[in-house]
Amino acid sequence: MAITHSNQPPRPIFESIDELFTLYQEDCNEVLPLFENAFDLIFADPPYFLSNDGLSIQSGKIVSVNKGDWDKEEGVNGIDEFNHQWINNAKKALKNTGSLLISGTYHNLFSLGRILQKLDFKILNLITWQKTNPPPNFSCRYLTHSAEQIIWARKSRKHKHVFNYEILKKINNDKQMRDVWNFPAIAPWEKANGKHPTQKPLALLVRLLLMASDDNSLIGDPFSGSSTTGIAANLLKRKFIGIEKESEFVKISMNRKLELDARYKEIRSKIKDLNLISSFFKPL
Repeated sequence: MAITHSNQPPRPIFESIDELFTLYQEDCNEVLPLFENAFDLIFADPPYFLSNDGLSIQSGKIVSVNKGDWDKEEGVNGIDEFNHQWINNAKKALKNTGSLLISGTYHNLFSLGRILQKLDFKILNLITWQKTNPPPNFSCRYLTHSAEQIIWARKSRKHKHVFNYEILKKINNDKQMRDVWNFPAIAPWEKANGKHPTQKPLALLVRLLLMASDDNSLIGDPFSGSSTTGIAANLLKRKFIGIEKESEFVKISMNRKLELDARYKEIRSKIKDLNLISSFFKPL
């Protein structure tokens, strides 16, 4: 499944039978312009640019921190140019009431914030994903990296965004939801079809989509990887369009969608938040 380039508009490489899950194997900057004012919500997990030949510890073993060529550092100006291009295209693809969620760490977070401000997004929250089981620090020269951040910003300062306050309050023992969330790293069952090196927990994506989208919303992911965003979207009766350049991860995404269709109730039952708010949803 190699990427081919022509004068024709990009076409999906996969469309599910239920028409809820669509994948493009392309650069997101080629595909996003096809969807002007289309998405209700975009979640993006762009390169963190932290692949610097360093070492870490994973499952008791010393491993490289390198994720792939797509994650190699490009210098401050290169990172800013990269982020400006895709965020600008994402903004055009969002509805006026749409919002953008971007995952990051200190490696790319400052660039992302600068670009969002330059493009006149309204930043709503900085959500912290506190990992309950982070890998230890290998060098013992600084603090263990135990968190990632998610910037939540809306496209327009003039239009209201979706925020499902009552649903999140229900999840949080009838108290206002705070901006620090505790989730472990991905569970073994989430890797059954293969693993992406920066794969996010399904439970985290479910909560983000519960927070910022509604039934039948169109959810986009310009760096979809193994499509955790898409699995979360389909669990919540949202439509999904994902964009991923690497054929390996496109294949994993397709298999995960097929697995979801075959084991929907079982997978849904594994997500604690969905069990807590079952009264909000009509049975499929």
